[in-house]
Amino acid sequence: GSTAAKEVYASGNAYCASKRAVDAFSQAMRIDLLPYKIKVTCINPGAADTEFSLVRFKGDPEKAKSVYKGYTPLYADDVANTIYYCATLPPHVCINDLVMTCTAQANNFYFYKEEV
Repeated sequence: GSTAAKEVYASGNAYCASKRAVDAFSQAMRIDLLPYKIKVTCINPGAADTEFSLVRFKGDPEKAKSVYKGYTPLYADDVANTIYYCATLPPHVCINDLVMTCTAQANNFYFYKEEV
């Protein structure tokens, strides 16, 4: 998922809608799989420095990196470690919905960026 499922923003029409669909899909799957004791967790990361930044800015590496100037974003390993944590909880424990951000991000609109 993504924090874009929780808070929409300008020019994010298709992206935010697709992430809201992931959230709804996860909720529905959790209901449908309940009798089979299959866990469904939707992990919604905030600002994360991944290859998506390059896609978002049409392959411009400078523009992609500039988004994270002044703070340390999440990295793929941060999200992977969270997925691992959720997947290895005891069988009777399920984290249904998890929003994760870097410490510099309060939500999709508020960031603390240091002068660089």
